[in-house]
Amino acid sequence: MDSKSNQSPTARILVEFLEVAITSVVFLKGVYPSDAFERRRYMNIVVQRARHPQLRDYIHSAVSGLLPFIEKGLVERVAVIFFNTDNIPLERFIFKLATDPSYGSKVEEGDLEFSLRSFLVKLSVSEGLTKVLPRDCRWEITAYFRSLPRVSISKDADLWIPTDTKQWQQPPLITPIKSMSSEPLSVQLYLEHPSLSEPKPQE
Repeated sequence: MDSKSNQSPTARILVEFLEVAITSVVFLKGVYPSDAFERRRYMNIVVQRARHPQLRDYIHSAVSGLLPFIEKGLVERVAVIFFNTDNIPLERFIFKLATDPSYGSKVEEGDLEFSLRSFLVKLSVSEGLTKVLPRDCRWEITAYFRSLPRVSISKDADLWIPTDTKQWQQPPLITPIKSMSSEPLSVQLYLEHPSLSEPKPQE
């Protein structure tokens, strides 16, 4: 209980939201059979929860590991990236974050949850904006930092390692999905796809 009471309410709510939102993205893309998920209520709406322990634990541990970085305002973006068999990104769901660490506990949690809930509603009907993925694609969660912390902040944070993910050579095509801007949190959710002029991988 003590550790929770010391947490920023904004960071805690955001991390809980990201766990649910990332699960929603993975469900939306149909990477796993639909029976790998179960319906739950969160923020008074129906959402998907991963039933498989490894999938659930991967998402939970990844976003939980971001909590100390979010509290310090270090996390700029969190991405769910889908790749082909050549390890080249096909589609990226980007959550762009801006938090005010100095805001403290003055945040109205109900107002914050109401704003974030609209992202989950929008995500559930955004399949038409996305690309059809090949059956053998893979995915990962990647975080982009404004600056890297000098020392490890927590044991969970140690789960994050530098990525060797291939990047697109051209600026991506961006499709906005939802955004909110308020104190102490601003969030943008958008899709990135490779540019039409992106060089094709060599055979």
